[in-house]
Amino acid sequence: MNGDLRVGLDIGATKVLGAVVDNDGAVVAQSRQPTRLGAEGVLTTATSVLDSLAKDLDGVLPAHIGIGVCGIVDRDSGAVSHAVNLGIGEAFPLAALLADRTGAEVLIENDVLAATWGAHVVSGIDDLAFLSVGTGLAAGFVLSGKLRRGAHGAAAEVGHLPVDPDGPRCSCGQRGCLELSASGSTLAAAWPTDGQVPPAAALFAAAAAGNTEAVMIRDRFAGRLAEGIRILELSVGPDAIIIGGGVSHVGEPLLAAVAAALRAQAAGSPFLTALDLAGRTRLLPGQEPVGAIGAALIGNAGLTGNAGLTGSAGLTGSAGLTGSAGLTGSAGLIGSAG
Repeated sequence: MNGDLRVGLDIGATKVLGAVVDNDGAVVAQSRQPTRLGAEGVLTTATSVLDSLAKDLDGVLPAHIGIGVCGIVDRDSGAVSHAVNLGIGEAFPLAALLADRTGAEVLIENDVLAATWGAHVVSGIDDLAFLSVGTGLAAGFVLSGKLRRGAHGAAAEVGHLPVDPDGPRCSCGQRGCLELSASGSTLAAAWPTDGQVPPAAALFAAAAAGNTEAVMIRDRFAGRLAEGIRILELSVGPDAIIIGGGVSHVGEPLLAAVAAALRAQAAGSPFLTALDLAGRTRLLPGQEPVGAIGAALIGNAGLTGNAGLTGSAGLTGSAGLTGSAGLTGSAGLIGSAG
């Protein structure tokens, strides 16, 4: 049974979400825990999530684990670096350490790219742009059924396209980047809450109730997102644009606002009108954990070779994994299935 299952970890600044999925992306088990920051904290949290998932599977993890994590990811070495939101600076061999603790083969990928692949799996669309609207703004492409990373790993970093040369300085060093006006952080700053309700949800609720300031902020935000969608379309031209990330949990009111902005921007341009961006933009279906699903199945994303695949020392191939199975101690994991 476990031979047909894989584990995916979606590691973010606030939570680590783990999911066990089958080859079709159906979720069999989930575990979510708050992220402990710092390199060792992230490792400890990830290990604890894997331990919880193992308990749901009679103590035996599948032999393949995928990780989606922010920062600069080296798939060949399995290391992550410059993950500022996680408190990781220099290269940290996360994949190798988890492989040693579990006996599994571990693949590491950028979190947005993992979520992009997950959106492809969940939606069944082979040609798409995934726009992740969370703390920041980023995107990814699946083109003709293959994940597009870019030669230098920067494909679809739409959040760091400067749209206002006189705007504030971005953390990337440029000025006026799109994510400074089209992200969850933007909404949190513009519409602060007491923490009981997410700022995006509170803002859209206030706008729906007729609050004029909320309507203005909502429409400006939706307009900036629409600009990002137009850029993705005019640069690459995917079949569909899927909006995901934390802000997408607002649901249909977000989609309606973005669609209205896309139609307004196309007004007066038969060219843009013919592209029907409003009709081709959609929300991520349901509340599927696409980051974890994509991480689990990232090995199918048009990869060649074993780049980024890290097993226990001395392992060859994926068959008969034993390695460090049965480890206890700080990991607390039973190990992975042979």
